[in-house]
Amino acid sequence: MFSFRTTALEDQLDKALTSGNVGCFCTQNCWDTARGRYMHDLFRERGNLKAIFSPRDTELTPGTNHISFDIEALKDLDAVIVEIQDAGARYFNYSKDVFHLMEIISKMEHSPSLYIVDHINPAGRIVEGSMPGGVVEPHTPRVAHRHGLTLGELCNLYYTEIGAGFPLHVISAIANDSTRQLLPWTIAPASDIPGMFTSQMYPGGGLWNNTTITPAIGTARPYEYFGAPFIRHDRLEVIPAPAGVMMRPCTFTPAAGRHQGQRCQGYQIMLQPGAEYHSLLHTIQLMRYFLERYPQFELLPGFEEKLSDPTMLSYIHGDISYQEVREHVKLEEQKWIRKAKRYTLYDDQPYRIK
Repeated sequence: MFSFRTTALEDQLDKALTSGNVGCFCTQNCWDTARGRYMHDLFRERGNLKAIFSPRDTELTPGTNHISFDIEALKDLDAVIVEIQDAGARYFNYSKDVFHLMEIISKMEHSPSLYIVDHINPAGRIVEGSMPGGVVEPHTPRVAHRHGLTLGELCNLYYTEIGAGFPLHVISAIANDSTRQLLPWTIAPASDIPGMFTSQMYPGGGLWNNTTITPAIGTARPYEYFGAPFIRHDRLEVIPAPAGVMMRPCTFTPAAGRHQGQRCQGYQIMLQPGAEYHSLLHTIQLMRYFLERYPQFELLPGFEEKLSDPTMLSYIHGDISYQEVREHVKLEEQKWIRKAKRYTLYDDQPYRIK
C-alpha cells in the first residue's frame, strides 16, 4: 500500500503514529523550523518514541557517512519515520541506507509502516547520466547518476523495484514548514555536502572517491576542489572544461580521507553565473585526461560498480570519442526521464541539460 500525503507529519492520525511504537531514521535535516524541534521530539513528547537511528558521530565529522541500524530493534516497531535530505545523486550514502532499510522491512513477517518526510532535492530536477548498465553498488535503485527526484519519489520507485508489500507513506515536501522557510542546502545533508554548489558537483565528483585523486574530502569545499600529491601544475596546460566553467589551479591539504595530511595540487571548478553544469560528463573528461598523463592515477575497486556504465568506462580508457559518449548519455537521459515521470509526486518534472 502506497500513499502520498499533503498534510504535515504531526497532523497524521494513523494509530501507528499516535499510539504505536515509533522509530525515527533521521539526520540533522529533520529540524522543524516552525516548532524549534527535531522530528523525533514529536514522538518523545507523545511518549511513543522507541528508537532513533542516526549517523554515529557529530553532524559535520568527516567520515560520518552512514546510518546504521539494528534489525532486532525494528521488530517491535509499528512505524519508522524517515527524514533525511537526499543530495541528488544515486550514490549518496544516507539515501542508500534508507533503501537498505526498505529491503530489510520488506522481508519482515510483521513489518512496520514506513513514512518518508520528503524534502526538495538540492540538485533540482536536472538529470545527468544513465541508469545502471551492469553490476551496481548494494542498496542502489536503478536511476540515473543525477536523478532529479526527491527522496520520497525515489522510495516510491524503489518500493516497486523490490516488490515490497509493507505500507509506504510519503509526506509531501510542500507540507513541511522547513521547506518553505529554508533552502534545501541550509542544513548540510552530510559532512561532505556542505554548501550551495556541492550538490551540483557531486553527480560527477562523487566518482573521484574511488580513484587515487581526492575530491577534497576533509576540506571546506569538497567536490568543488579535487587533486592529489602527484599532480603538477603547468601554466601552459589546458584542462578540459565546458562552456561556463573555469578551472583554477590550487593547493589544499585534506584533514581526512584520501591523502590526509598531504599537500595536494589540483583544481577548483568555478561556475560562471547562469551556467548549467553537467558534472558527470566533465568528470569523465577529466579522468580520461589524467589517466593519459599520470601513471599514479588509478581507478580503484568499486569504481566500475559506482559508474555502472560500460560506454562511459570505454570513454575514460580512451576507446571511444567524446562525441560518442555524449550521444550515449543524451539517449540514456531521455530514457531515464521517461521512466522517472511514472514516479514523480510533484508538478515540476525532471529534465536534461540540452
